Amino acid sequence: MIVFERRITAGPDDIDELGHVNNAVWVRWIQEIAVAHWHEVAAPEHHAAYLWVIVRHEIDYLRSLGPGESVTGRTWVAEAPRGARMDRHMEFVGEDGRPRVRAKTTWAVMDRRSGRPLRVPPEVIAPFLEQGQLPSSDKA
Repeated sequence: MIVFERRITAGPDDIDELGHVNNAVWVRWIQEIAVAHWHEVAAPEHHAAYLWVIVRHEIDYLRSLGPGESVTGRTWVAEAPRGARMDRHMEFVGEDGRPRVRAKTTWAVMDRRSGRPLRVPPEVIAPFLEQGQLPSSDKA
């Protein structure tokens, strides 16, 4: 699979009253890494034509992360989209190699001009998938 990575260090504003990274911060990091992946991989004309919105999160909080600790956030697309929707997998791994958070988020692609969802164009998703996993035009 094609994996995109970003390293993140927890700052003082990321920490909640329990002394670890707040759940809402993990959600923000999921979005930031996914958006960075889109901007790094997608063609400039796709940036101009489309935008993505999150429609669902599934998050497993496995281990806490304290102030000043770092994780590597990894994201990938493992399956072809279904209509306007695409699942993105995410994992945050600590410096000890142990996963801290795992997530699967569902995103929908929107046409920037109309503001409406549309079927994910094959040429938009192709750079994010392994060779041989290109979506067929008849999938819903």
